[in-house]
Amino acid sequence: MAAEAGAAHAVAHGIPLYAQEIGHLGQFPITNAMFVSWIVTGLIVLGAWAATRRMQLVPVGWQNFVEFVIESLYDTLEGILGHHLVKKTFWFFATIFIFILTANWLGLFPIFGNVTYNGVPIFRAANSDLNMPFAMATVYFFLWLFWSLREVGPLGMLNHIFGVKGGLEGGLKWGLMPLFFVVGIIELISILFRQVSLPLRLYGNIFAGENLLEKMTHMVKLFLPLPFYALEILVGFVQALVFMLLTAVFTAMMCQHEEEH
Repeated sequence: MAAEAGAAHAVAHGIPLYAQEIGHLGQFPITNAMFVSWIVTGLIVLGAWAATRRMQLVPVGWQNFVEFVIESLYDTLEGILGHHLVKKTFWFFATIFIFILTANWLGLFPIFGNVTYNGVPIFRAANSDLNMPFAMATVYFFLWLFWSLREVGPLGMLNHIFGVKGGLEGGLKWGLMPLFFVVGIIELISILFRQVSLPLRLYGNIFAGENLLEKMTHMVKLFLPLPFYALEILVGFVQALVFMLLTAVFTAMMCQHEEEH
């Protein structure tokens, strides 16, 4: 009986696999993860407004910090995408990094899972619901397609995927063409599979971390859960960085011209 009670207690404190509804906007259901994504968006807008409302030639305080973050991201992405491409795509990659990082770190606050309405937690980490990572990956896919068509065109994309690499000429080129065609099919499958791997990587790490903290908070007392919070701070940063870098690398691989490689 004691074992069954303990198991039931553990299940009660687990985080549900799916986000839960906390209300409706007309006929549109609002989940706790969706509500937190609105809060994250509001915080980012508020932070941008606070950094730019009284801009100074010599930045100080919050403006200085925001400029440092933006410049660091720009330099990092320029090293991947190149001077030409980073100007056209930086807005997306910087935004996606800041959004994911803010959402991940906001989800570590103790109010998450502890403030309820009609028995349902009001706050749930935005990226612990698969819908949010999947939505970001879907938006990226269409942007990637647009950037690729604009930079190299349809023929350039086909040549990148199925064409013979390495500057081969003559009979060797024609002889290896069937092999590179098979490799192109594998490449095409990997491009489509990104829409699964990108969101699942982010969702899996954040959801697992949320569950770990939930279990540790209810099972262990005093300050023992603090190292796990420190670990999740690091994981939240790494996952935001990985999502940004992977999408940037995928874009650079397709959009950069052969001579730039």
